[in-house]
Amino acid sequence: MAGGIPIMIEGLTKQFGPVTAVDDLSFTVEPGRVTGFLGPNGAGKTTTLRVLLGLVRATAGTATFGGTPYHDLPRPLETVGTALEATFHPGRTARHHLKVYATAAGLPAARVQQVLEMVGIAEFADRRVGGYSLGMRQRLSLAYTLIGDPGVFVLDEPINGLDPEGIKWIRGFLQALAREGRTVLVSSHLLSEVQQSVDDVVIISKGRLIKSGTLSSLELEAAPRTIVDSPDREKLSEALDEAGLAYTEGRGGFIVDEHDPGVVGRAAFLGGVELSALHRLKSGLEESFLTLVGGGEE
Repeated sequence: MAGGIPIMIEGLTKQFGPVTAVDDLSFTVEPGRVTGFLGPNGAGKTTTLRVLLGLVRATAGTATFGGTPYHDLPRPLETVGTALEATFHPGRTARHHLKVYATAAGLPAARVQQVLEMVGIAEFADRRVGGYSLGMRQRLSLAYTLIGDPGVFVLDEPINGLDPEGIKWIRGFLQALAREGRTVLVSSHLLSEVQQSVDDVVIISKGRLIKSGTLSSLELEAAPRTIVDSPDREKLSEALDEAGLAYTEGRGGFIVDEHDPGVVGRAAFLGGVELSALHRLKSGLEESFLTLVGGGEE
């Protein structure tokens, strides 16, 4: 296994004509950690990764592996495992695909079977990829990233298309890589997909850095709120107004800007309101993320 080295993005800018896809972006991904690269669709994540992997030339700034650009790495497959898209020739088998890459990189043929077993598709290795589900193609992409036993992994939306069992598997897979001292960067447009896997987050929107730090630091910013509902919502609304509590209405009731359900319950009691629901909102972390990025695609 190659040792983990940091991914370093420094002052990165990429323009496509009049459009600025990435705007003076800087962050570092450390070895031994799983870092979630997050933002809505169109935020600039894939462009950043494509510059990092030498597929697109930066307008300004740098994107390197410990100071070395991808195209200057002496043995790239043994340094960086990459999966940007789960696309393979449909007429070829998974085993054949991986053999081609292993041969081109001067790797032992036995490595192909090893990585097929590691991602759980060895029994399907001699089937044509055209018959694979999206989840199986995702696993084949991961097998490709492992072929050179690299110390760095760059994965774009790896959970897309996986069933619940596959999602649980990949979460353990990513954490296992980090425990071995490898550097793991995982992009996603949904925090909920990766929050059980990542240690750190880098959040961007409109090509700019919004936040970077540990997942726990983002959790601290997630202001908890309370859900409350009643068969008589009009009367409940009046009670909340009387108590001076701010709220918005959703399908499951009123979302109140108050972390203590007891405060909300007392307001309803004083207003003589019968309640059908009263509990703390559990999705504060995702709500905080959506607030940071503006809540939608760009």
